[in-house]
Amino acid sequence: MTLKLRKWDAVEQLKTEEDMALYLEAAMEDAGDDAAFIAKVLGDIARAKGMTQLSRDTGIGRESLYKALSGEGNPSFATILKVVHALGVRLHAAPAIVAAKPRRTTRKKPASELAAA
Repeated sequence: MTLKLRKWDAVEQLKTEEDMALYLEAAMEDAGDDAAFIAKVLGDIARAKGMTQLSRDTGIGRESLYKALSGEGNPSFATILKVVHALGVRLHAAPAIVAAKPRRTTRKKPASELAAA
C-alpha cells in the first residue's frame, strides 16, 4: 500500500475568526524581527478568508496581495495596515520585557544621626 502525503497548509486550520487571530498572535510572538514571516501569516489568513474579497476591501489587486503576502515580497506598512483592517484582526502592543520590580532601598541616616550613635 502506498501512503500519499501532501504538504501541510495552515489555511485548512483557519476556520474561525478566533483561529485567525490566535494564529497571528502566535506568529507575532515567534517572529522576532522577521517581517516576511508576519506577511506570510497574513497571507495565510487572507487566503482562508478569500483573497478576492480582501482585494475589494483594501483596493489592492489580488496579484499584488499574493506577492506582498507571500513571505517573498516586501509590503509597505500601509499595505499591512490595510490588510489587517480588512481582515478584521488587530495588532497588539505590549512591553517586550516585563519591568523589574523596583529595588527597595534603605534610608541612609544623616551624618548628624550617625555621629550621635
